[in-house]
Amino acid sequence: MNKALNLLGLARKGGNIQLGEENCGIACRSGKARLLILTKDAGDSVRHRAEFFVRSGKPPLLRVEYTKDELGTAVGRNVCPIAAITDVRLALAFLNAMDPDPTHFSDIRATLDRGAKRVEKRRQEEKAHERNVRFGKK
Repeated sequence: MNKALNLLGLARKGGNIQLGEENCGIACRSGKARLLILTKDAGDSVRHRAEFFVRSGKPPLLRVEYTKDELGTAVGRNVCPIAAITDVRLALAFLNAMDPDPTHFSDIRATLDRGAKRVEKRRQEEKAHERNVRFGKK
């Protein structure tokens, strides 16, 4: 489980995570959130807002077994009941670090896997385009 929390710390340093209700709401509504994380001891109002964010922006919601304090410590805050990962490959890595069993969270895993494949395909196309621009199309 510590590996998953370390990934959240890396996501914060890389700018690939939004923390708190307001920022998570903005990320979900704009379509940038790839995975919404909610702690086990989050309040009812935070849980209701997270469910609303999921309906409005369509990122998967993952209830984790961490407390607000544990999640907050991992991302450099005192407490953090809700977070949104905005990078699909990092979200998939977080889910795999949380539970490596492919049968658990299979629907969330499938959604993130499709997104990761799309990102990889786009990067390959962009790399091929840059190569064509630089050297001419062969």
